[in-house]
Amino acid sequence: MTAANKGDHTILKDSYSEGAFKITRPVYLTTSGEAYFYIMNPGGGYVDGDTYQIDICLEEAAKAVVTTQSSTKIYKTRTQPAFQRMNIHLKNGSVLEYLPDPVIAYQNACYKQTMVVKMEPEASIICSDIYTPGWAPDGTFFQYDSLQSKMEIYMDNRLVLFDHVKLEPDKDFAGIGMMEGFTHFGSLIVIDHRITRALLEEVQEPFDSYSNSRIGISMLEVPGFALRVLASSTQEIEKVQSLCHETIRRRIFKTDPVFLRKY
Repeated sequence: MTAANKGDHTILKDSYSEGAFKITRPVYLTTSGEAYFYIMNPGGGYVDGDTYQIDICLEEAAKAVVTTQSSTKIYKTRTQPAFQRMNIHLKNGSVLEYLPDPVIAYQNACYKQTMVVKMEPEASIICSDIYTPGWAPDGTFFQYDSLQSKMEIYMDNRLVLFDHVKLEPDKDFAGIGMMEGFTHFGSLIVIDHRITRALLEEVQEPFDSYSNSRIGISMLEVPGFALRVLASSTQEIEKVQSLCHETIRRRIFKTDPVFLRKY
């Protein structure tokens, strides 16, 4: 899909989809002109050998929020992993908020995703991920085989961020140095040329009260930060990410928080 700025709002300039992957026409949930797109998979989940590719391009000053219709469910993939690749191109002044629902990995699930972002210096991106263990017949957690996510962000063709998360459960997976006794993992990557250390301290301040989760936040080489969260439920991670997201929208984008209603 390609989105462009037209007057005081963002429009869908070009869109193409085939197979089980679909994307909605833009909807407008606020008065700021940003376009909201929902990615849908009528198949209900990913299985052996499924491969999906998403290409997003935002032209100058275009603003888009891309989310999913529901959680991404990874079922048994004993032969080949399910795979998703994203290519994102962002021009100056554009803003992409990629906020998918959680990835749920069921017993014997194997899932790999890659994201390559090529952005100009005055473009902005917010990207979130949440990984949660799905149901297993014996009721135990971490019955999936592997979850792997790679992200590369280039600014003016220079690599400014390489992020690699790989979760392969074993008998010590919940212990020290891995999940630290928690069951859910979330991350939020934010890059915007207006982010400062003072703003990062403001984002971080409320986290001291979140005793039910483990939170880490780090500045990046370019103006931006990476947020990591370990928790025991999806809702705990969503609370932390939403608080951070609301601060960025209010202080940087000068827009109100938005509730992405899915039901």
